[in-house]
Amino acid sequence: MIPVDQLSDPVVRAFVTAVNAGDRTAFRAVLTPGATMSDDGSDRDVDDWAEREIFSSGGHMDVESEADGGRSLVADYRNDTWGEMRTAWRFSVSDGHIDRFETGQA
Repeated sequence: MIPVDQLSDPVVRAFVTAVNAGDRTAFRAVLTPGATMSDDGSDRDVDDWAEREIFSSGGHMDVESEADGGRSLVADYRNDTWGEMRTAWRFSVSDGHIDRFETGQA
């Protein structure tokens, strides 16, 4: 596993840190206004998805590997709803914030 503080991209590092801390404010701060996302290929509302999949269910990422300068991750993701699964994450960064992320089973 890669320690969060050693992730290459500082914006992605802030995202993972916010997820693992359950910090809604930090999570929102790392996203652009109007950021978009998809889960297993289907676009979702970021706020609804994050509340359900991260914050109210104890979401946590353990990063296994990174590519594309740290903007693509493979992570063991777990929450109280689904348990643990191997997931892939891809991030699009604009002006120091994430404007889109995509996740799904790896």
